[in-house]
Amino acid sequence: MKNIQRVELGKHDMMTWYYSPLPEEYRYCEKLYFCEWDLRFFRNKKSLLRHLAKFPATQQHPPGDEIYRNEGISVFEVDGHGENKMFCQNLSFLAKLFLDHKTLYYDVDPFLFYIICKTDDRGCHIAGYYSKEKHSQDDYNLACILTLPCYQKQGIGKFMIAFSYALSKREAKPGTPERPLSDMGYIAYSSYWKNHLLDILVDREGEISIKELSDMTMFKTDDIVITLQRLQLIRYWKGDHILAIPDEVVKEVRDRRDRGEQNPFLPVDDAKLQWTPKVYQRLWL
Repeated sequence: MKNIQRVELGKHDMMTWYYSPLPEEYRYCEKLYFCEWDLRFFRNKKSLLRHLAKFPATQQHPPGDEIYRNEGISVFEVDGHGENKMFCQNLSFLAKLFLDHKTLYYDVDPFLFYIICKTDDRGCHIAGYYSKEKHSQDDYNLACILTLPCYQKQGIGKFMIAFSYALSKREAKPGTPERPLSDMGYIAYSSYWKNHLLDILVDREGEISIKELSDMTMFKTDDIVITLQRLQLIRYWKGDHILAIPDEVVKEVRDRRDRGEQNPFLPVDDAKLQWTPKVYQRLWL
């Protein structure tokens, strides 16, 4: 049973989907009002407006470091440990209102948060986010992901997937999303892996190994093998496993390109990414 019925964030009024374990005094409000700059939340519009007056035009964006801006899309990296911890906790409370599966609330210190914003002359407006562990033994490059309902079906979700692999490329380390994937997460990743691998294979002449595909895409080899098996592209021939691309698959990819859909979602321009990997000290409790 959801406890909050609606939330207001910036110019958007959204109906919530799920329960969120907000602090007791906010837990059963009919509607919550979120500041879109620092994500503090209030029980009435008057309190929100009083809070918004504190932000000059130069501060109308999320905290953290802006590491990407291109064609109206900005990405801010926010560390869950330190001065922006409350922002990350508030983001988690907001996200749980739209996510059925488990997410973070207070234990945000081990994570980085990547805030994807739509940018205009009024500021940088949160459209979605994903989180990432600073230290992952399983090479997870994405933990939790959400596109806010008011920005869905605009390519934001697949942009975040692509962005997570762009960071993996800078780290020179193949990555993979944290398991288990939600049903929607599985669909999104399966489509993303399929389209990128087919784009490479259709244009490739001669042999190519799974390792080479991993180096080119930063996908983990297990994800590549599972995707190719699902597409029935791995065949056993004369004692070896080979990749065989049926003519109808080649036609499907080329038809998609002819329709101008080779980049149907928001692309990540690596030249606009201002980011270098950091070494974070592991936090021991």
